[in-house]
Amino acid sequence: MDPQVPKDKYNGVWLVFFMLGLGTLLPWNFFMTATMYFTNRLGDPLREANVSVNATEEDSRSVLQAKFNNVMTLCAMVPLLVFTCLNSVLHQRIPQKIRIAGSLTAILLVFLLTAILVKVDLEPLAFFIITMIKIICINSFGAVLQGSLFGMAGLLPASYTTPIMSGQGLAGTFAAFAMICAIASGSALHDSAFGYFITACVVISLAIAAYAVLPKLEFYQYYQESQQSKPAEDEENKTDLMKKDEREKSAGGDDKQTPSILDIFKKIWVMAFSVCFAFTITIGTFPAITVDVKSTVADGGQWGLYFIPVSCFLLFNMFDWLGRSLTAVCMWPGKDSKLLPGLLVARVIFVPLFMLCNVQPRHNLPVYFSHDGWFIGFMILFAFSNGYLASLCMCFGPKKVDASEAETAGAIMAFFLSLGLALGASLSFLFRALV
Repeated sequence: MDPQVPKDKYNGVWLVFFMLGLGTLLPWNFFMTATMYFTNRLGDPLREANVSVNATEEDSRSVLQAKFNNVMTLCAMVPLLVFTCLNSVLHQRIPQKIRIAGSLTAILLVFLLTAILVKVDLEPLAFFIITMIKIICINSFGAVLQGSLFGMAGLLPASYTTPIMSGQGLAGTFAAFAMICAIASGSALHDSAFGYFITACVVISLAIAAYAVLPKLEFYQYYQESQQSKPAEDEENKTDLMKKDEREKSAGGDDKQTPSILDIFKKIWVMAFSVCFAFTITIGTFPAITVDVKSTVADGGQWGLYFIPVSCFLLFNMFDWLGRSLTAVCMWPGKDSKLLPGLLVARVIFVPLFMLCNVQPRHNLPVYFSHDGWFIGFMILFAFSNGYLASLCMCFGPKKVDASEAETAGAIMAFFLSLGLALGASLSFLFRALV
C-alpha cells in the first residue's frame, strides 16, 4: 500500500458507504414488506360483506388487492431503470452533494407522508393511486442515489463496492425484522404500520447524517482530491498533444484519455448481462409469486400470521445479505470464469420451483411442493445465490477495466442491474398469470 494514502480510520468511510447502501434500498423494502397493511387498506367492504362463508380467497379479494403486488413492482422498477439512465447525464450537470443529499431528503419526506396517511381514511382507489405515486417517487430518487453511490465508490479502492451491496442486502433484513416486531407488538394493524414507517424515517435520517460526515474523513478526502486533480492534468496533456504535428498520434492519445462507453462496455458485457439476468429472475418471482404462498402447516394458528414476513421476506433478505457480505472474504469463481454466468443462468430453475409451491389463488398449475419446508429451502438457496453471484458481478465489472475507466464501468453495471429489475417486474405479470 502507498504510504502516502491515509488509512480509513475506524473503517469510517466503509461504514458510511454501508449506511448509504442501507438507505438506498431500505425505502423500497419497507414498502414491499408492508404488503399486509397496504392490501388491508385496499379491501372493498361491500364485496367482503357479500362474500359467502365457503368462498375462496380469490372471491374475497378486490381487484386492487389482486393486482397490488404486480403493479407495485412495476411502479418501482421502471422508474428505477429510467432514472438510472437519466443519472448518467445528470451526474455531469448536478453536483454530487445535491444528488445524494437531495434524494435522501425527498425519500424521507415521502415516508413522513406515508406515516401520516396511516391515520387518514381514504377510499381504496385513491389510496392505491397515492401509494403507487409514492413508490414511483422513492424509486426515482433511489435510482439517482444508487447510481451516484456506485459512481462515488468507483473512485475508491474496489473493496468499497462491498459495503454498498452489503448495506443494500441488510436493508431488506431490517425491514422484514421491523415488520415482524410490529406484528408481534399485538397492536392494531394501523398502529403497528405507523411505528413501522416512523422507524424507516429514523434510519433514513441517520443515512443523511452519515453522508454529511463523509467529506470530513481524511481517507475519502484523499481520493476526492486525487480525482479532482485529474482534469487539470488532462487539460495540460491535451494542450501538449495539440502542439504535435502527428495527427494520428494525437488522436490516439485523446482516445486513451477518454475511452468511449462502448469500448468500456465491450470489456464488461458478460458481467453486465449476468447481473441483469440475475435480477430479472429474482424480481420476476419475488415478491409477486412468493408473497402469495400459503402455509399448509399453520392450520389457522399464529404461524399463518408470521409465515410470509418470516419465510418470504426475512429469510430472503437475510440470506441475500449473507451472500452479498461473503464477497468480502471469498470471490469464487474468478472474474474471467465461465462458471459465474453459467451459475446465474441455472437460477432460472427457481421460477418453476416457486410456481409449484402452494401459491394461492392458482388456475393452471398443480401444487407439487405443498409443505412449508420446500418453500423455505427454495427461498434460502434463491436468496443466497442472488446475493453472492450478483455481488460478484458488481465487484468484477469495474475490475475488468483500467482504473481510469472504473467509474464509468460502475455506472454501466448499475444501469444493467436496474434493467434486470425492470425486466423482472414486467415478467412478474406473466409468471403470476401462469400459476
